[in-house]
Amino acid sequence: MSATPTLREARPADLAPLAELFDLYRQFYERAPDRAAALAFIGERLQRRDSQLLVAEAGGRLLGFCQLYPLFCSLEARPIYSLYDLFVAPAARQQGVGRALLLAAEATARAQGKVRMDLTTAKTNHAAQSLYESLGWVRDEVFLTYTRRVAG
Repeated sequence: MSATPTLREARPADLAPLAELFDLYRQFYERAPDRAAALAFIGERLQRRDSQLLVAEAGGRLLGFCQLYPLFCSLEARPIYSLYDLFVAPAARQQGVGRALLLAAEATARAQGKVRMDLTTAKTNHAAQSLYESLGWVRDEVFLTYTRRVAG
């Protein structure tokens, strides 16, 4: 990485490179490449503004992104964010981009009155787990997560 990354909200002009990163993110989690689906999904998020998309940029190139979805926590009786997506381009890893995105997400959440952020990651993603824990994220040892597919 040649320059310190700039952290900012994603803009409509970021759609193509952001969708490319999003497609790589999905592939990291063992989904088939699907550039059209990535373009459609990210385009819809940007248009509807129903998620908070942050990007790290240097030298005119997007290095990574994180996506936050607003939720409510009944137990806290307050709004929270689900940090659902975090991805750094392979060439930009181990250079502090992921850490910078997480800190920007935390600052955004705080500024928007969120009481906490939640995230999940693959059990095998040890590099991400180490990063999260180094920033004070705490692994949930109380609750189990279940999912159920309701549509094809």
